[in-house]
Amino acid sequence: MPNQPGPDNSFIIEPGSFRDRHGRVFYHDDAVFRGISEQVFNDWKLLSAKKIFVEGIKDGKLIATELVSPQQIPDSASLNNWAAILKHQKIPFISYPYEWSFGMLKDAAKLQLELLHQALDEEMILKDSSSFNIQWIGAKPVFIDIASFEKLVPGTPWAGYRQFCEMFLYPLMLQAYKDIPFHSWLRGSIDGIHPEDFKNIMTLRDFFHAGVFVDVYLQAKLQIKYAGTTKRVKDDIKAVGFRKEMIISNVRRLTKIVNGLNWNRAKSEWSDYADDNSYSSQDAKLKEDFIRQAVQTQRWKLVWDLGCNTGRYSRIASENAQYVVAMDSDHLAIERLYNVLRSENNRSILPLVVNLADSSPNLGWRGLERKSLTERGKPDLILALALIHHVVISANIPLAEFIDWLASLGSNLVIEFVTKADPMVKMLLKNKDDQYHDYELDNFERILASKFTTVKQSPLTSGTRYLFYAEARMSNEIY
Repeated sequence: MPNQPGPDNSFIIEPGSFRDRHGRVFYHDDAVFRGISEQVFNDWKLLSAKKIFVEGIKDGKLIATELVSPQQIPDSASLNNWAAILKHQKIPFISYPYEWSFGMLKDAAKLQLELLHQALDEEMILKDSSSFNIQWIGAKPVFIDIASFEKLVPGTPWAGYRQFCEMFLYPLMLQAYKDIPFHSWLRGSIDGIHPEDFKNIMTLRDFFHAGVFVDVYLQAKLQIKYAGTTKRVKDDIKAVGFRKEMIISNVRRLTKIVNGLNWNRAKSEWSDYADDNSYSSQDAKLKEDFIRQAVQTQRWKLVWDLGCNTGRYSRIASENAQYVVAMDSDHLAIERLYNVLRSENNRSILPLVVNLADSSPNLGWRGLERKSLTERGKPDLILALALIHHVVISANIPLAEFIDWLASLGSNLVIEFVTKADPMVKMLLKNKDDQYHDYELDNFERILASKFTTVKQSPLTSGTRYLFYAEARMSNEIY
């Protein structure tokens, strides 16, 4: 589902929806619409009268949705081929499962199973189980694919079981049982982790873990069994008399397994940085005051906090912003931030696992189904605090390249430059040859001035850290 309007008032088709032959997503004038087929419209009419729909929207578990008339929408001739038009609540910023923390994916899986169970209680079912069907409003997961609900046909199995395993269960197991991050696996395959592949990384010892034998080994064997025949698993299951109670039992079993999956990591490279850093209490206060003053210069629509760690400055930004996307490459730091935000029921800060040196690209058919980070909505303010030395020295991105990328976003900027005399930079350089001759304060100021207009700058008392608040130039807004 898109989150950004087109350049004018014309309808723009959401590319990622072309696999859905029963509907198509459009965005127009900062709103989200879905054209649906006659079949989906019939299911929608059933769903809209159900308790799951009314209470799901009230509780924020389902995306707010209403039926609208095409005649209410200007220049909507392209929608005449659809049986009906739905209008959806707009998601502030689209994210993908390969950018979520472990806890986020787990909570998304629990929501998927909860909605499926509730649908079954009202004689409906979710026809698929894609993790892309869930988005976030802050730390609150919300199910967005209303067209996935359909009438339950007696005797038919849950068609989304395998997809649930591939896109929720296996990635969670990978991290919980193997301590292997799932992000690169999900980014590497838009359809998730296949049963045969996942079985091959499980050892005999892993088969004693909950779900591995039934949901991994047996499912992989089943896929192999039917791969070389014209027989369908669905037909064989239906022939033996499949009942709704069997699906409910499976959903309860999977819910128990998911609830029991935990990622037990106590420490990572930067997860304790908020409490263990080189700032004096005076400098910490000066830094907070500088950021707060910059944030208060105007009301921001979207703020990116790059290298957010556990979100200390994201919270300051949220004081005067509609929405903050807090990004860090340290998974554990984001996991901790998410857990705190979830406990607060925070709806204004979205935490994401993002490595700026290797951020999410365009993916899927012709690179159109999943959008790159910058194509999903550019911020009007960026925080880049205690970050630039990691980008230049750890990731080997030239200083000018990083500033140029920031300028391409057309956003105002709060940035911190940390000199080579700082203990943190010394730590990064201790096992490296210092070939970073461009990484000097005067060079940084020169490059920054060529791309931004500096409004305010302030050194911290350490003498090794400098804060800058800079405004975007109009020429930077188009890249």
